[in-house]
Amino acid sequence: MARTSDELTGLLKQFDDAVKRLDDAGDVAKPGKLPDVLITARQVMLHEGGCEAIEQRARAFEEAGVFRGSDWETPQFLVPSLTPHALKSADPNTVVIEALSELRLLAVAKGDYRHPHVSMEQSHHYLTQAMAINLRLLFGAPTEAERETQGEMAQVPRHLFSHLAERIGYEHIIDRLIEEIWRILEQRPIQVDPVKQMITQIAVCQANPDIDLGASGHGADRLVSSLFGPTRACREDPGLEVYRERLSSMDVPALQGEATGFARAMHDTGLVSAYHPVLLRHLLDHSDHLLAEALGLSSTGRDCLLCYRELAHALIRGGIYPATAQAVYGLALTLERGILYQPPVAPAMWRQLKLTLSEWSQARINLAYGETVSPRARLLEGVLCMLGLPLGVGQGNNPTCQSARALSMWAYNDPDYLLQMVTWAARDDDIIIHFEGMPLSSMASLSGVAQTLPMDLDPVSLIVVPHLDRIYAEMGRRCIGREGDPHRWVNPEFHGWWSGRGFRINVDVETGKLKDLDDFLRHFYASYHPYYNGNQPLIHPQPAGIAVTDSAARFIGWHAITILRVTLDPDDEMRVYFFNPNNDSGQDWGDGIKVSTADHGERFGESSLPFEQFASRLYIYHYDPLEPGELAKITQEELDRVTGYIHRSWGSDRISPADLQASRGA
Repeated sequence: MARTSDELTGLLKQFDDAVKRLDDAGDVAKPGKLPDVLITARQVMLHEGGCEAIEQRARAFEEAGVFRGSDWETPQFLVPSLTPHALKSADPNTVVIEALSELRLLAVAKGDYRHPHVSMEQSHHYLTQAMAINLRLLFGAPTEAERETQGEMAQVPRHLFSHLAERIGYEHIIDRLIEEIWRILEQRPIQVDPVKQMITQIAVCQANPDIDLGASGHGADRLVSSLFGPTRACREDPGLEVYRERLSSMDVPALQGEATGFARAMHDTGLVSAYHPVLLRHLLDHSDHLLAEALGLSSTGRDCLLCYRELAHALIRGGIYPATAQAVYGLALTLERGILYQPPVAPAMWRQLKLTLSEWSQARINLAYGETVSPRARLLEGVLCMLGLPLGVGQGNNPTCQSARALSMWAYNDPDYLLQMVTWAARDDDIIIHFEGMPLSSMASLSGVAQTLPMDLDPVSLIVVPHLDRIYAEMGRRCIGREGDPHRWVNPEFHGWWSGRGFRINVDVETGKLKDLDDFLRHFYASYHPYYNGNQPLIHPQPAGIAVTDSAARFIGWHAITILRVTLDPDDEMRVYFFNPNNDSGQDWGDGIKVSTADHGERFGESSLPFEQFASRLYIYHYDPLEPGELAKITQEELDRVTGYIHRSWGSDRISPADLQASRGA
């Protein structure tokens, strides 16, 4: 939501007045005046420039008594490691007071406020540690837990740390920043603009003679060069026009070197330099061998490029520009997947190239991404990236995990169906999906799960998710009055025929209590665990529901994921590999359960957990009832370990008295 400077000015007047009333109030009356200060402070900090304005008023609001009687009253005793808990609190006042405290310390650290109890050096050190500990707040979207518990308040810590980083300096947290960027890039997200922004900040730090990075920043060069100078001819970041001129005078060996350099940097990081599309477009007039080199293709990708040469050239001309550079990576991985060999996909891509977008779709894309390139080119970039990186889809800061999961599943398993959905949504402003034989129109359906139109999404999701969200909600409404959980009927109709018609849930919908847990787990093992299902690999991705918990193993909410495969990892431990649409999949679910995204045999975009740990957070799954496994072979000891995880976390207050007594006896 756009907020103007006039709004900020008005809110600051309200904030100043609220602080004055707090200052004038006596000790007994102060608690009654404090909420007005916190409410207006929260509104101010949601504006651009709001944190800066609050920082300038640090002395005034502290002396008025904002922190009086709280832990924040004595900043000399504050502990940086506790800041994540305060900033992720479900209580808005706790978040705001923590933010006010850090802005106060920022004013002290910069010498603008001489504090009686804490020095400039102490404040600077505290904030440096706090920024490193809360690094993801600098560029990461809110997690599922934050969205559920904080809503719009989740943006306040992000505005705060963006301001802190600008004022304190990135050089103090650069090593942690680089480590975090690589962790995110290992997951190969489609949306990389936040990461690019952080790499740009690193490059600015490196180029600024006033910033001494000292021994920090190792590993930054690879990230910075991947964007601003991957090859010899653009090493010093000369600008696109200069680079274009240099290409025109190159011979074949020089072009070969450029192509190899770009491909290496792109596949190493998952990021694409703006210079890369300039080279690709130049190579259209040269050999396809060099084009394949520039895309970094294996024999599979090269064969696909040669078989669909005209289409590949048209995709480069129509969708790959410096402003849509990530489309290069999307195209390379699409060719590597070989999905153009599926008969409907190539014709559907030709249709996508010529697609006429509705006025509404064009306006949405321009509003979200600007008008540097046409909306059609921007959407084509999104299509290529989604087909190439089907597990890179993120739901943004929106409760639309079902729709994000569906897009990912279709891109992964049924790409021509995805392309049909994109066409209907972008051209016709309507999508029709059948539910039990009855057509459901997205335009005729009532509101969806999301209360507002999501904007922080990739181009395909931006256009398609609002339609899917309404249809998903409408399918749920059609199930009102049926016994049990509506996902039993909704998931197979919404996601596709491959969703198993067998359905298990371990929670009683009416009471919220655990039910049939042993039976639920036995069937899950028999359906998915290779040791109990005849060593049958999972053929189609399957929708499932998990109970999300935080790092203290406390229940946060229900969340949609996709089970992709179950197999032994490099250490011979049985793991479940799954897709989580929640933007950043590396999460701590408490009780020793930390979701892995690398180093355990994960493919790009996959999350994984040992089988038992995954089963302990599962509450819904689908299976094929015609392929029963061997229930009798599953030992009670295995099931008890899983049950223990459940009872110690999200199921702790859902246990019936009888089950609780039985578990204690066990």
